[in-house]
Amino acid sequence: QVQLVESGGGLVQPGGSLRLSCAASGSIFSFIQMGWYRQAPGKQRELVAVIRRGDSTNYADSVKGRFTISRDNGKNTFYLQMNSLKPEDTAVYYCNVDQRDPLAILSYWGQGTQVTVSS
Repeated sequence: QVQLVESGGGLVQPGGSLRLSCAASGSIFSFIQMGWYRQAPGKQRELVAVIRRGDSTNYADSVKGRFTISRDNGKNTFYLQMNSLKPEDTAVYYCNVDQRDPLAILSYWGQGTQVTVSS
């Protein structure tokens, strides 16, 4: 069982920056993919960014050039650096990891952290 603990959310003005962290209970080397998702009120959860075992990344079009996903293997933690934040980035952000099991791919979620972009 993998546990994920998120931190770094909060209130920020438009144009500001935040860095979200997701600390895993096990080695992140075991994960085939790590990602950030978000869910705004009344909307479905959507993919923000993912980083895979080979360090390839993908971003939602809405955050390309503003957000960066990265990892620190030594700390078993991955991050989402968010710059030039906009009000439409307001949401609960969740971290997620996929781990290969002999019979399946297991997916784990963090508890979510609120990001509010407002003046």
